[in-house]
Amino acid sequence: MRHRPSRWGKVLLLLVVASIACAAQKPSAKSRDDGPPLPSAGPLATVLVRTPLYIYADTHAQMVARVQAGREMVVVETNGPWMRVFANTDAPTENRRDAPLLGDDSRPVPVTGWLLAKNVLVSTTPGGDLVLMGQAAIMESLASDARGPRDAGQAARLLYLRLLEFYPDSHLAPEAAWRAADIRWQFDKADLAQLPSSKEKEAYLREQIDESEMKKIMRMWPGSRQADLAAWDLLDNKVCGTWQGDPRCPGKEAGLYEDYASQHPKSPHVTEALYQAAYRAAAVHDIEAAAGDEKKAADALKEAQSIEDFLMKNFPHSDYASRTAALVYEMQHGIVIYGTESN
Repeated sequence: MRHRPSRWGKVLLLLVVASIACAAQKPSAKSRDDGPPLPSAGPLATVLVRTPLYIYADTHAQMVARVQAGREMVVVETNGPWMRVFANTDAPTENRRDAPLLGDDSRPVPVTGWLLAKNVLVSTTPGGDLVLMGQAAIMESLASDARGPRDAGQAARLLYLRLLEFYPDSHLAPEAAWRAADIRWQFDKADLAQLPSSKEKEAYLREQIDESEMKKIMRMWPGSRQADLAAWDLLDNKVCGTWQGDPRCPGKEAGLYEDYASQHPKSPHVTEALYQAAYRAAAVHDIEAAAGDEKKAADALKEAQSIEDFLMKNFPHSDYASRTAALVYEMQHGIVIYGTESN
């Protein structure tokens, strides 16, 4: 364990002077999840809800496909309440570890057909960025509801990507980029957790979550809230799979979380990061105490106390401050923490 009591003074200074510096850059490349490029005959568009695509402009006509919310389309012509489009239709939505960032040549080519214009948002629509953000947020919320549509998470990601593509200069673009990346991150994280390698102690022995989208956010909007959130997700690739009673694992992770709090003092996760560092200090304390190394156990207690002092001084109303206080109390009174919660 590293005992760095002076670190929190630096963090406090950063909390006072740090400001979010969003880079005024346009996305340099489109992030596609929905197939090969479309013909460029007309304006880009998407549907806000899952919509049938017919062979001609009649709901009694043969249905060509169903277009998922967020899929990209090109509008070819309009006829009253109908639009003829080239559309990227639904591809399988299972979460594959090797799903490419920029598309997949094995996916179906765009198809043409007619759909009801009321379900369509065209890229030239004024205020369309707000509509896309709102609809994507609705779908993201439904993804966590057991009664929600099965593909709600994928639809949310696609809608966020359409906002980024259609309105790259929107003030909502950084948040849309972050949310789209985080949805994919959580899908991949859940998939990889099912693999036997996920229990490996060393991070390099596990399959890694693709970091490209998170790193792109950090490059394009450095110092922003979204960059802080992306850096938080990236910690998933650095922590141990399981500690296996080795104090080096929680000791290393404590340093990772302390570094995060120091480097991202404006992050919404700063108090959680400090609590996670304190919890790992408690784990080191218990492991070393059980092994009879009282000096290392005492150093771990001092580390947790230093974090508690900082949290109580600067974030006294945070739930994580009280959680850290409880950890320190248990350490001081010989209550075993590591082992009562699994890692």
